[in-house]
Amino acid sequence: QVQLVESGGGLVQAGGSLRLSCAASGRTFSSDAMGWFRQAPGKEREFVAAISWTYITYYADFVKGRFTISRDKAKKTVALQMTSLKPDDTAVYYCATDPTGRGYGSGWKYWGQGTQVTVSS
Repeated sequence: QVQLVESGGGLVQAGGSLRLSCAASGRTFSSDAMGWFRQAPGKEREFVAAISWTYITYYADFVKGRFTISRDKAKKTVALQMTSLKPDDTAVYYCATDPTGRGYGSGWKYWGQGTQVTVSS
């Protein structure tokens, strides 16, 4: 059974940093793309960042220069280093995998339960 478990969320002041991690299990993920999405209260879930199976990275415009995605295929983990956090970054952050390997489009198939990130002003 595929399982994605996020960790690292919490409460941080504006301007601060957090590092989210996601541990995947249940199958091989080396050919998958892995990514992060977020959903703020009252808003739809939105793409944040992704890393393809060939380590190509993609970022939403609103996080470019502030967030960095990375992965460890051997450990089946993906991380999101978040810096210069803003109150608008407050959301539940979800890890996901895309078995197509691309990291863009509609191939996101497996999802974690999410971790809350709250940025205070």
